[in-house]
Amino acid sequence: MRRAVVNRVLLGAVGLVLLGVGVLVLAGGLDLYRRVGVHPPDWWPLTSPDQPVVSTRSRSRWVSSAWWWPTVIGGLAVLVAGAAWWLVAQVRRTGLSVVTVPTPGVSGLRLRVGARALEEALEIGTAVLPEVERAGVRLVRAPGQPRLRGAVRLTPGGDPAALVAHFEDGPRADAIGSLGLPDLPADLRIRVLQAAPAEPRQRRLRRGQPRVE
Repeated sequence: MRRAVVNRVLLGAVGLVLLGVGVLVLAGGLDLYRRVGVHPPDWWPLTSPDQPVVSTRSRSRWVSSAWWWPTVIGGLAVLVAGAAWWLVAQVRRTGLSVVTVPTPGVSGLRLRVGARALEEALEIGTAVLPEVERAGVRLVRAPGQPRLRGAVRLTPGGDPAALVAHFEDGPRADAIGSLGLPDLPADLRIRVLQAAPAEPRQRRLRRGQPRVE
C-alpha cells in the first residue's frame, strides 16, 4: 500500500470521527432533539443547550482510581507519538518528483524529467515479456544519484534470469541513455507465482463397470 493511500484512509477516518462528534454537539446545542420530538437515551453525550458536553459525574468518575492518570497520560503520549511519527513520515519522502538531466557543455540550461513518466516507461518496458504478470518501478533518492526499486511478478514457470537480462539491456539501459547518467543502480525484486495444483480427473463409470481405487 502506497503512502498516498494510507494518508487518504487515515484522513478519511479522522474526518468521519470529527464529523460525527460535530453533528452530535450541533444537534444538542441547537436543541434539535426537542424540536423534532426525538428522545435520546440517558447516556447520550449532549441533548440540550444547557447540558455540558462532559458532565461532572463523567469527569470525576474514575479520578480517584489509581489507574486513571497513568492511563490518561499513557494514552495521550501514544497519541502524540503517533501524530509526530506520521508528520515525520510526510516530511521525509523517499520518492523523487523530477530527475535533473545533465547538460554537459551547455551553461545556464537545466533539463528535468518527471519521475512518474520515467517510472511508467520502465514499467511498460519491463512488462513487454509475456511471462511478466505485473511490474512496478519506483525512482528513489540515493547518495550521489537516483536509484531504481522494482517489483516484478512472473507467471508460473517464468525465468528470473531472462527477466534480469531483459531489464538490464532494455529498460534500464534506455533510461541511462535517455537521462545521460553515468549509472542508474537498481534493486529488482522478482516473485514467481506457483502453478495451481491440477484437479484430479474422475472418469465417468458406465453402469455395471467395476470401480478401481
